[in-house]
Amino acid sequence: MNQLSDRINNLSTSATLAMAAKARELRAEGKDIIGLSLGEPDFNTPDFVKEAAIKAVNDNYNSYTPVDGYVELKDAIITKFRRDNGLDYSRSQIVVSTGAKQSLFNIASVMLNDGDEVILPCPYWVSYADIVKLNGGVPVEVKTDISNDFKMTAEQLEAAITPKTKMLWYSSPCNPSGSVYSEEELRAIADVLQKYPNIYVASDEIYEHINFIGGHHSMAQFEDMYERTITINGVSKAFAMTGWRIGYIGAPDWIARACNKMQGQVTSGANCIAQRAVISALEADPARIKYMIDEFKERRQLILELLDGIDGFKTNEPEGAFYVFPNVSAYFGKTIKGKTINNATDMSLFLLEEALVATVTGEAFGNPDCIRISYAASQEQIIEAIKRIKEALS
Repeated sequence: MNQLSDRINNLSTSATLAMAAKARELRAEGKDIIGLSLGEPDFNTPDFVKEAAIKAVNDNYNSYTPVDGYVELKDAIITKFRRDNGLDYSRSQIVVSTGAKQSLFNIASVMLNDGDEVILPCPYWVSYADIVKLNGGVPVEVKTDISNDFKMTAEQLEAAITPKTKMLWYSSPCNPSGSVYSEEELRAIADVLQKYPNIYVASDEIYEHINFIGGHHSMAQFEDMYERTITINGVSKAFAMTGWRIGYIGAPDWIARACNKMQGQVTSGANCIAQRAVISALEADPARIKYMIDEFKERRQLILELLDGIDGFKTNEPEGAFYVFPNVSAYFGKTIKGKTINNATDMSLFLLEEALVATVTGEAFGNPDCIRISYAASQEQIIEAIKRIKEALS
């Protein structure tokens, strides 16, 4: 008899983690799988950050940390927000969590009541919808497509708003599309939200520094949106620190205090050594990680050129992050090597089994016509992976 809760039984498995697990299974069987599914930089954490962690160990940091983070880390976050985003926060407005995913979960937990609607421009990060559902909310998907670089317009936002709308969640640069909202595009969205003063915004900026167009903009930079925006960030992507598990928010004081209260009953404070290391990361000049951004930009150009040689793959040029999100619907309904491809999930499984390349179905991100391909891999791996995909499909 199934004694598990309806909550867990109705919860989707993370598609990115599921594909990574499937790839590991095939590798264990001796198959040469190229993994382009996980959103994880293939660089090592910078040495100066590792040295700060080693110093923290030697300085005997081993005790419980404050629920919302060390004061020194909060001060480093305040400095970072001011330096990089022109945003002024106080210590009481900052909450450090065990990864940006927990930051998002905290926000949903403290902001949503049963039936509250959360607008999600599609495609969206794989966990948004389930985090909203777990906290009683209702995801409202706003469809975008490759023709407008997968960005929601102000008109689309207004059409999606109902009396039940409580929040808008989005990421820029976007996972999975790599789209970056300009200042003008964010201002147009903010102008719509001025008509609805009870709608709040979760602005996920975890890929902020992996930006190829020069210039990142935050919703909270607008004076009339500052008190209604929660800015989410972290160090996992730009500093190659995915396993260190540190994320943080800058938010209106009352929301930050609520997140602190919630976190105090769930995980309490984040890892002490990781926090000390992140102080060093955030205090550093962002130029110290430019070598990673430059390499991602080269890989982006490489993979776009290679994908352009595959019939039926329709791509645009992502402006940030380290993903391409090609439309593969030209293959739907076709049978290749005895396997019929009816949707993006079929395509991802086909590429894993026949090309030995792990990607992620766009269905997990709210777009059933696309697949996500990460180029957080060496140029040699990218060249071989796209070669295999092309051969498998031909």
